[in-house]
Amino acid sequence: MSQTAAPANAEKRYTVQRADLPLSCPLPSMALWNSHPRVYLPIESEPNHEAQCPYCGSHFVLQD
Repeated sequence: MSQTAAPANAEKRYTVQRADLPLSCPLPSMALWNSHPRVYLPIESEPNHEAQCPYCGSHFVLQD
C-alpha cells in the first residue's frame, strides 16, 4: 500500500512541534508538485513562536 502525500497547503493553520524544526513550507508531508518553492521559516526566533509563509499565507504555530 502506498501512502499519498497530503495536498499542499490544504489548511491555513498548522501546529508544529520542536521535533519538526527546521520548519519549511510546504511541510515534508505535503505534495510539492502543486505548491510553491520550499521556504524555511525561523519560527523559533519569531515573537510568540508564530510564522507565516510568504508564498501561500499558511500560518504556523510552534507548540512546546
